[in-house]
Amino acid sequence: MEEKPKGIWKKPWTGWRSLLLGWLGLMVATLIIFWAIMLASGARITGEELKLWAVFSLCATLVIFLVLFIRWLFCWLNFKRFLFGLACFATLVALLYAEEDWRGKHDWEKFKREWEAKGEHFDYASIVPPPVPDDQNFAMQPIWVDSIKFEFGTNVAKQWYGETFTESERTNLVDCLGISIYGNMDGGEYDAKSPHNGYWAKGTETDLKSWRQYYRDLSSKTNEFPVPSQPQSPAADVLLALGKYDSTIETLRQASSLTYSRFPVFSDADHPFDTLLPHLSIFKRLAQFLQLRAIAELQNGQSDKALADVKLAVELTGKIRNEPFLISHLVRIAMLQITLQPIYEGLAEHKWSDAQLVELDSELSKPDFLADYEMTIRGERAAAVSSLDFMRRTSDLGLIQGSDERHHPFNLGFLAPSAFFYQSELNIARMYQQYDLPMVDLEKGTVSPARVRDLQTEATRDLSYHWWPYKILARMLFPAIENAVKKLAYAQSATDLARTAIALERYRLAHGEFPESLDALAPQFMEKIPHDVIGGRPLHYRRTDDGQFVLYSVGWNETDDGGVVVMAKGSSPGVDSNKGDWVWRYPQK
Repeated sequence: MEEKPKGIWKKPWTGWRSLLLGWLGLMVATLIIFWAIMLASGARITGEELKLWAVFSLCATLVIFLVLFIRWLFCWLNFKRFLFGLACFATLVALLYAEEDWRGKHDWEKFKREWEAKGEHFDYASIVPPPVPDDQNFAMQPIWVDSIKFEFGTNVAKQWYGETFTESERTNLVDCLGISIYGNMDGGEYDAKSPHNGYWAKGTETDLKSWRQYYRDLSSKTNEFPVPSQPQSPAADVLLALGKYDSTIETLRQASSLTYSRFPVFSDADHPFDTLLPHLSIFKRLAQFLQLRAIAELQNGQSDKALADVKLAVELTGKIRNEPFLISHLVRIAMLQITLQPIYEGLAEHKWSDAQLVELDSELSKPDFLADYEMTIRGERAAAVSSLDFMRRTSDLGLIQGSDERHHPFNLGFLAPSAFFYQSELNIARMYQQYDLPMVDLEKGTVSPARVRDLQTEATRDLSYHWWPYKILARMLFPAIENAVKKLAYAQSATDLARTAIALERYRLAHGEFPESLDALAPQFMEKIPHDVIGGRPLHYRRTDDGQFVLYSVGWNETDDGGVVVMAKGSSPGVDSNKGDWVWRYPQK
């Protein structure tokens, strides 16, 4: 007699089937209990509460499997199987590490060879300028060494200047470069109560009456700035207030004549992103001081002194040109924008002579922000590669964890294969080469905003597509550079507009009026007329009915808006450089 087969539900649930059934029962039970507790408490069940239950369930599952695994190991046969499996797994991991390490190193070295044959360099040493004698180095003059120690402390100064610093171990140091046009009651910085300077991009000039009143108000609280007992002209009173820094500026002027300027920012090739840059804030304050003093000198009929201060300000922007960090060049751009204002106001009021205009044009021809961009990008790239190489050699993940976490007892960097760092170096070097460097066309001297946006979008997509551990560090270190390129293009365009405006003023001095077109400027008043940085077409120019002119670039939107400046929204709106044109235009009289 044949025995009927038993139904599936009558079969005994043993082994893994019973384990699975038990686990499912436990999960359902925990969900029911969780649901009942939430309903009883009157709480609303949301996605966050369900996530909490999921986390609890996962933890419970891990605990169950851990207990079962430990129980399974207590069998000697199972324990031997575990050891054998562990040995096989370790061998597999070792083989995988070896293969990936070889492939990572091979891919990285192949990439370097290909691009080094084209003239590229990826090591940090390639961006370090050669050493210069201290006595010919602007950055090593006592005015800088003493000020850095005074303002930032002994530790920073020693980290910067090393053994050279011991020559300045004195207690009578003076903060020579602690220059500010604002009072210490305002923290030495601009705030909403401070006077507003004019801004050439807005087409506005500086009202020195507000500065005179500012210093007189300060004198009733502090004696930071000298003021006359009776008000004189606004320019004379401002010059008197700023006169407290006359000797410092002259010392700085003498130091600026030195051949070289090498601030000690290249000393730590292993941690370049931790490099201290305390001098940048000083440089910007110096530019603000020279701007205000030059404007006051112009209004006081001292155009020769104003010219000397403008020339010094332009000279200072070149003192940090060889630094490979993007922030240094953003400060240079800010300094240039500040320095253009007295040039603009002198042109608007016809206060510069032809000889002075020739000198101003010569100074403004020195900055080349497009060429500096390529140097900066290569510097940022070399700094990133150097940091990754240090991490590979030391298994120190400080760059990821932050500098304060270096040598942390739980640093797990030793677990990462060398391939992780080799491939990370390859990815970030490739990103700079493929996306950042092409954002500026150095050969044509142009920038295409549309291409910049496209490259930035492609770079973002590249780092997000096919997510892979080898791209983690590239995502961290690769900058969103579009805004920096816009500032660079704006600075170069501003320089070109200023030089063209200088040539126009020279033409007016010679002919009594501005020319019908820019073609009349070359070669007598300008060797070559600059093209528009945006797109490479000629700059736009037209004379106006009041005898003035409008000169402009099409700006970041690449559209000719007829010389219209668009202001950004806010309580104290500035120019919206994303919209409208970039315009050089004098105020209506």
